[in-house]
Amino acid sequence: MLPYLAANPTVFIAVVFVLGLLVGSFLNVVIHRLPIMLEKQWTDQCKLLLEDSENADSSDTNTENKEQDNSYNLIWPGSHCPGCKQEIRAWQNIPVISYLFLRGKCSNCKQKISARYPLVELISGLLAGGVAMHFGVTTQTLFALLFLWSLISLTLIDVDHQLLPDNITLPLLWLGLIANLFGQFVSIEDAVCGAIGGYLSLWLVYWAFKLLTGKEGMGYGDFKLLAALGAWFGYQLLPLIILLSAFVGAVVGISMIVIKGRDKEIPIPFGPYLAAAGFIAMLWGDTLVSSYLQFAGLQ
Repeated sequence: MLPYLAANPTVFIAVVFVLGLLVGSFLNVVIHRLPIMLEKQWTDQCKLLLEDSENADSSDTNTENKEQDNSYNLIWPGSHCPGCKQEIRAWQNIPVISYLFLRGKCSNCKQKISARYPLVELISGLLAGGVAMHFGVTTQTLFALLFLWSLISLTLIDVDHQLLPDNITLPLLWLGLIANLFGQFVSIEDAVCGAIGGYLSLWLVYWAFKLLTGKEGMGYGDFKLLAALGAWFGYQLLPLIILLSAFVGAVVGISMIVIKGRDKEIPIPFGPYLAAAGFIAMLWGDTLVSSYLQFAGLQ
């Protein structure tokens, strides 16, 4: 199968594109449910720490409710309409196609379905196809796809909740180290230095900003995400990733203030810009750095 796909790159890209659509459907579940699951977990932990009297009672009713709360995960309950609660059938859950066939509405109650669901699926498919085109039939493609889908989840969770969950950032960091243990993108030495440098660079910026202003300029999730990017692509690309993310973040932030009148005191999540910069670095990082060095006469 692999020799056939290697000899027919168009077929390989098409297969990965379809796979990206399917994974994008699951990413919608992760983006919606993971923050809810974490909030439930944190609430339960707070109740335990405070020795909540209601939780201390071991009545059958409370035990049943607790079991119901703990059963909420990425798999159960099945997908359903948030309005009428009707279960979404398999044919209604085909990426992009079902949304178009249903005209963006629930088949039962006709409540409007957010266009973000098919957009996430389509973006996941298109970017996955781009990754397949760039790396070809290699193990790099497999690792790069996992990297891409993690970034999509982190981006939209951060946009919605200003949260970069450890459940994704830490496995992403370890996966980068594992990939480079076999030299997929950089040497393991560069990967370890990149992870350390990525975390410390934003950690130092965080504390410098806090000491100067008394405010927190970013969250610890940003440190972990940049550490993960460093683990994937080494310390050499960290300056490029930081510059790209800062530039895009500044442009978007200023534009939102000027055009939409957004309150400048409202925090803007930095994770999406780091994610975008990391994806660009994966595909064109070395080319961009080499072009800059040649332009500056340093190479």
